[in-house]
Amino acid sequence: MKTIRGLVAILALAAGVLATNATQAQPVPVNFYAWGGQPAINDYLRWAERELEAEGIALQHVKVADIAEVVKQLTSGRSNADLIWINGENFHALKRTDALLAVAEKVKGIEHVRTDIGWQIDFGESVDGLEVPWGIGQFHLFMCGTCVTQSSLSAQQLLNYAKANPGRISYPRPPEFHGTTFLKMLALDLVADTGVFQKRTSAVDVESVMRPFWAYLEQLHPHLWLQGEAFPASAAEQLNLFANAQLHNAVSFNPNEVLTLANQGRIPATSKAVMIGDAAITNSHYLAVPRSAVNPEAAIKVIEFLLSEKAQRKKADLQGWGDPAVIQQVEQATLLPAANDFHVTWHNYLEKQWAARFH
Repeated sequence: MKTIRGLVAILALAAGVLATNATQAQPVPVNFYAWGGQPAINDYLRWAERELEAEGIALQHVKVADIAEVVKQLTSGRSNADLIWINGENFHALKRTDALLAVAEKVKGIEHVRTDIGWQIDFGESVDGLEVPWGIGQFHLFMCGTCVTQSSLSAQQLLNYAKANPGRISYPRPPEFHGTTFLKMLALDLVADTGVFQKRTSAVDVESVMRPFWAYLEQLHPHLWLQGEAFPASAAEQLNLFANAQLHNAVSFNPNEVLTLANQGRIPATSKAVMIGDAAITNSHYLAVPRSAVNPEAAIKVIEFLLSEKAQRKKADLQGWGDPAVIQQVEQATLLPAANDFHVTWHNYLEKQWAARFH
């Protein structure tokens, strides 16, 4: 009998070990759809993948060129995304179709998010707990240190520079979001009543307001790279052109990126951040969980990790991504003077009108 009881105990122990190993061998997958156009960001997410393994989560960074394509898939029920990186018009589209879970109140640590970054409003629309801030974006240019001495240029000064240096200035082709924001920054400097950009376009005499802006672009385009007949497809492509001295400017949403890229030797050490006008369009970028997510609880755990002090400090490291932290525990790097982003209807207006005029 003792032998039999001993054998049963051994078998039970073995079964427990096998069950434990099986559990450990099957981490919960989380498909994270996020822009994959920046090596430092991709490196950061690979680090996050390794860290989350210890929590039994298999984070899979699904690299996308434009999250708008994922939004289309989600609204048509054809996506396997558990977590997405969004803001602006993409958030609006998903909110309008009730495609997101309300997750903010479920995220442990949300109380540590800074209250001074205005994250509860995204392109003029209330977040309503449907997304959680991950970082801070501020739009500006990189320019070569020998090109300009000042830290800001008016739209007119940029036009003068383009005329004096034909073919050396450009911007990504809208609707690429850096390209559309470049248009916003010009408009913010060219339009007298900038308060109109916080209103819906339907409440504004758009044709009258924007007449100086479109006239300006007609003047600027002939002096751009390839005479304005073609544009870089992305911020990454333009950065390569800048790094190879084919262009005198690049575009960025990360106020620390000129330092991080110079530290990495990817751009000349003399490169400098330059604003158009006297403030940089500033917004938050967010994490959200689709209603169709297969593993929403695990996705929320990923958000909690990415908002942790460890992950936010790593993200803000100027030797890596350098994206500003959104939590109070991490000392904030110096930000550029901030201007509010436009209501989302302006975003759509600019992209459609630009395509109609310059396609």
